[in-house]
Amino acid sequence: MQAQVHNASQNEVNLSIKESDIGTLYIIQHELLKGSGIDFAGVIVKHPLTNEIWMRVNTTSGDPIKQINKATDAAISSAEELKKLFNSKIKVN
Repeated sequence: MQAQVHNASQNEVNLSIKESDIGTLYIIQHELLKGSGIDFAGVIVKHPLTNEIWMRVNTTSGDPIKQINKATDAAISSAEELKKLFNSKIKVN
């Protein structure tokens, strides 16, 4: 995954993300919107042939990059819990 900041201010950041799956970014978007202090979190595919995804996050207070990091950590934690649950219910040979 390659992420580049297109423009940023105190309460807004626009990212260009390449070589990633939009599903992963939807999970991060979901975690962002669950938290307080987020006005907007959006993810779009810029163009299907370029494999470029844009993400925009607006916050009411605080650094949007820190909010994205926090949401990413929460998404990783949720995925680990799901993996543990799955492994406890399914027997793997």
